[in-house]
Amino acid sequence: MADEVIGGINPVLEALRARGRAFQHIYMARGRSGPAAAEIRNLARAHGIRIERVERSRLDRLFGGSGHQGVAARVGPFLYSSLEDILRQTRGPRALVLFLDGVQDPMNLGALLRSAEAAGALGVIMPRDRSAPVSAAALKASAGAAEHVPVARAINLVRALDDFKEAGFWIIGAHPGVETSIFDLDLDLRLGLVVGGEGRGLRRLVRERCDRLASIPLRGRTSSLNVAAAGAIAMFEYVRQTRGQ
Repeated sequence: MADEVIGGINPVLEALRARGRAFQHIYMARGRSGPAAAEIRNLARAHGIRIERVERSRLDRLFGGSGHQGVAARVGPFLYSSLEDILRQTRGPRALVLFLDGVQDPMNLGALLRSAEAAGALGVIMPRDRSAPVSAAALKASAGAAEHVPVARAINLVRALDDFKEAGFWIIGAHPGVETSIFDLDLDLRLGLVVGGEGRGLRRLVRERCDRLASIPLRGRTSSLNVAAAGAIAMFEYVRQTRGQ
């Protein structure tokens, strides 16, 4: 897989902190300062990574836009985990794993990865096909959190759900329109939360593998929530129910 350019203070800093990727080069805009920029310089120096001071116009060309915040880096490809790696972490009576059924917008993917990491999820699993990869855009949307949560790509998401069910996970699918509210379910267990892709929601075979389907009750005129917002709400309901455990 080819190297890529990531941009933004937090994505570059978190990638350095995680030490999961090979860094070829860091580019920093002339005059870029502040605590985060200083930490990037210190970590780069400690790891022997070269930093080059450049004009912002060059960063625009490297990153393909102006959203780099004055910092960009050429790095190796994102390192995906395996299903087995994530399963091996599931010790004890409670755990959270997020399953994504065809999320194709990199901004939604990044937001979900950020929420999953913040909620303490052991990992995120998505199909290898018909899903957005963990690209530079997704990484920036995650504010770098994608570097700290294991992400696996399943050849067959339905089979992956079966594997986790056999490992003692209770699979809940977030699906609008069903009567059961996510807030009425007991989530203090090994939870596999499944959210569907933009527009179409959960596929039929995925819905059939879920132990329960649940919705997020809405009181306004909006008929549904963005997948990233719905996923965050459901994950933090798990956090609320398991706090102190």
